[in-house]
Amino acid sequence: MANSASGMAVHDDCKLKFLDLKAKRKFRFIVFKIDENIQQVMVERVGGHDETYNNFLAAIPANECRYAVYDFDFTTDENCQKSKIFFIAWSPDSSRIRSKMLYASSRDRFKRELDGIQVELQATDPSEMSIDIIKARAI
Repeated sequence: MANSASGMAVHDDCKLKFLDLKAKRKFRFIVFKIDENIQQVMVERVGGHDETYNNFLAAIPANECRYAVYDFDFTTDENCQKSKIFFIAWSPDSSRIRSKMLYASSRDRFKRELDGIQVELQATDPSEMSIDIIKARAI
């Protein structure tokens, strides 16, 4: 299934792992990368349900674009346990221009493949996806 706008395909594993995160809660996060050679979005890394937000941040390369989903658990002011699934488009200023353009042009199409995203973040700097930002956007 190629995206007509960017020619990008999405590997079936992306959707299957996302369903495992959303429905079965098998994973805390998934990091996706575009394999530019075959023009396809692939799963790069999954984080087990016991991994932390710091593990997630460590799994994202500092100078390369990535997509990621993160299952954030939190407690509301009413002491209610909740969770929200975040989609994060990571496009650091230091990444290659071609890569930034490729990720930007494929983002909406890829996001549509992942049914159940509740919050979207776009980050160009680590401070834009800090745990404080995640907490603020979850509520």
